[in-house]
Amino acid sequence: MVRKDRRPNVLLITCDQWRGDCLSAAGHKVVRTPNADALAAEGVLFRQHYGGAAPCSPARACLYTGLYQMNNRVCRNGTPLDARHGNIALSARSLGYDPTLFGYTDVSPDPRTLAPGDPRLKSYEGVLPGFTVRQLLPEHQKPWLSWLKARGIDSGAGFPDIHRPADQIDGGRVEGAVTNAPPVYSKDETPAAFLTGEFLRWLGEQERDTPWFAHLSFLSPHPPFIVPEPYNSMYDPTEGPAFHRAVSWQAEAESHPYLAYNVDLQERSNFRPGAEGKVRDWGDYDFGRIRALYYGMISEVDAQLGRIWQAVKAADAWDDTIVVLTSDHAEMMGDHYMLGKGGFFDGSYHIPLIIRDPRRHKAAGASVDRFTEAVDIAPTLLDLLGEKTPPHLDGQSLKPFLDAREPDNWREAAHWEFDFRSVADGHAERHFGIGPRQCNLAVIRTKQFKYVHFGGGLPPLLFDLEKDRDELTNVAADPAYLPIRLELAERLLAWRAEHLDQSLALAELTEDGVAGHVAGLPPFQS
Repeated sequence: MVRKDRRPNVLLITCDQWRGDCLSAAGHKVVRTPNADALAAEGVLFRQHYGGAAPCSPARACLYTGLYQMNNRVCRNGTPLDARHGNIALSARSLGYDPTLFGYTDVSPDPRTLAPGDPRLKSYEGVLPGFTVRQLLPEHQKPWLSWLKARGIDSGAGFPDIHRPADQIDGGRVEGAVTNAPPVYSKDETPAAFLTGEFLRWLGEQERDTPWFAHLSFLSPHPPFIVPEPYNSMYDPTEGPAFHRAVSWQAEAESHPYLAYNVDLQERSNFRPGAEGKVRDWGDYDFGRIRALYYGMISEVDAQLGRIWQAVKAADAWDDTIVVLTSDHAEMMGDHYMLGKGGFFDGSYHIPLIIRDPRRHKAAGASVDRFTEAVDIAPTLLDLLGEKTPPHLDGQSLKPFLDAREPDNWREAAHWEFDFRSVADGHAERHFGIGPRQCNLAVIRTKQFKYVHFGGGLPPLLFDLEKDRDELTNVAADPAYLPIRLELAERLLAWRAEHLDQSLALAELTEDGVAGHVAGLPPFQS
C-alpha cells in the first residue's frame, strides 16, 4: 500500500547504449525483456523517446541537468560540466534525500573548481555533484575485476581484455569471423550482476520509514559485445529486422561528407577487443552475430532488473518507489554499416523510457507515442516529488501522461545535437578544414520528416521518413521539398532561440528588486 505520509523512494536506472526498439513491450519480434515489460505493465512506456546528444558524457548531461547540449555545453566525453548548473542529484539532496550512486555518471568536473594538480582532471569519468558514491564502476571496471579475483577468476587481463572470449584471453589476435564464445565469467558474475548485488546489499540497510534515492547506472549493453551463457546463444544471428542501410558502405560514404568521415573512423577493436580492421568491412553474418550478442546483453541486464524488482518488493518498498528505466543514447547495431553512437540517425538516439509511479494507476500499462526527450527526466522527477520545475530547464514534466492526460502544447518534434569536435587532437577539425565551434549538427525530427543542419558549411540533410524509413535519400536539394526544408530550418532556428540559456534571461531588475526567476536561487515574486 502506498504511504501518504512521506515522500516516495526513487530508483533511476540507466542501461548504457540500449536501443529504444529493443524491448518486447515495444513490439520487437526477437528481443525478450520480460522484466522491463513487467515494469511497463505497471507504468507507462514512452515509445518515441530520444536522447539529447551523444556519446555518454553529453547524453548524460542532458538527462541529469534537464538542459539541452546548447546550454549545458558538454560537447564530448571529457568536456567539463559547468559548476553553475544544477542537476537532479543536487535537487533531490535539497529535498532531504541522500542520492546514492551505483555505477558511473561520466561527468567531467569543472576545472575552475579544482587545483591544477588534482587527479580528477585526468579522467572524464567523474561523479555528478550531489551523489554519494556507494559503488563506483567506471569503464576500467577495477572494482568488478577485484570482485572476480576474490571469486577465483583470473582477472589479470584487465579491461578490455577480460571481455575477450575465454580461449583468447591471453591477448592474441582474434582470427576469423565473430563468434559467440563466452567470456571467462558466468552469468552470475557480469558487471551488471556485480552492481545489482551491491545495490541489494545497500537496500537491505535502508530504514523502512526513510525515503531513499538510488541511481543504478549499468554499462550493459555497451560494448565490448560479449556475454556469458546462456545469453550468448539465446538469439539466432539470422533473425532480426533488416538492417537500415544502402547497398554498400561505399554508397553510404558517398552520400554525405560526414558519413564518409564517420564510417572510416570506426575500428573493430572498439567493439570486440583484439579484432582487427574496419567495422564497415564486416559481412552480414558478422553483423548478425554481433547483433545477436547485443540482444543477449540486453536480456542479461533485463535478468538483473528482475532481481531488483524482486528485492524491492521483498523489502516492502515496491509500492513506495518511483522507478525510471531509460538509457543515455542508443546503438547503430549494423545500420548504415556502423556500430556505436553519434551522428544523426535514429539508431543512435531512440532510447527506452518506462516510468512507474505507484501513486498513479490511471495510465498503468499505457504507451505514449508523443515525442519525449532525455531533458524531460529531471523536471518529471521533480514534479513527481511535489516540486515546481524551474522554468529555465529545457525539459517538460511527463507527469500528465502518467495521469492519463494529454498535456497542453506538447512538442510535435524531437530534437538532438551532436558535436564532433576533437579538442585534444584536432582530428575532425583538420579533416573538414573547419574550427571546433563548427564541428556540430542539430536535428529536428517530426513524424514525417527529419532535417539535419551542419555547421562549417557541410550540406544539410532532409529525409522523408514516410517514403524513406531507412534514411537513405537526401531530398534537401530537391525543389519539390524546398518548402519543407525551409519550414524545418525555421523551426530548428526557433527551437534554438527559445531554449538558449535562460539562467538569467527569465529575471529582470526593477525598482522593486529582482522579478522573475534566477537559476540556482529560490523563485522571486514579480
